[in-house]
Amino acid sequence: MPEITLRGSCLCGTVTYETEAKPHTFLYCFCSRCRKKTGSAHASNVFVEGAGFRWLSGEDSISTYALPDTNTLTNCFCKTCGSRVPRKTERGVTIPAGGLDVEPGLPPQKCIYWADKPDWYRSVEDLPKVEQSGA
Repeated sequence: MPEITLRGSCLCGTVTYETEAKPHTFLYCFCSRCRKKTGSAHASNVFVEGAGFRWLSGEDSISTYALPDTNTLTNCFCKTCGSRVPRKTERGVTIPAGGLDVEPGLPPQKCIYWADKPDWYRSVEDLPKVEQSGA
């Protein structure tokens, strides 16, 4: 039996998935659309081949929003908790890195749309570190 390389889930645990495919790309995307989709400075996505990917639970609890007039910007999310979940296409699977329950085994390789990063973005190296939220 092949080794499972990645497992993940949504915040509420309704949607779970796994893949035997090793990630081939890990990107941070700073485009304005990914910022809106994630509500953060950038999207953090891991890309794998489609073969070997499977939903373990909750596939019927996934909602999809495809931005009109684009063929690449689609947001897949859990209907219960709103967490982003993987998107399968004919080219492979895009997995939101924050939904992984295990380390991807591949560090981020590059930032794309760097010129679009928001002015308020600061590198984590430049910020004070707190072990747990006390806010």
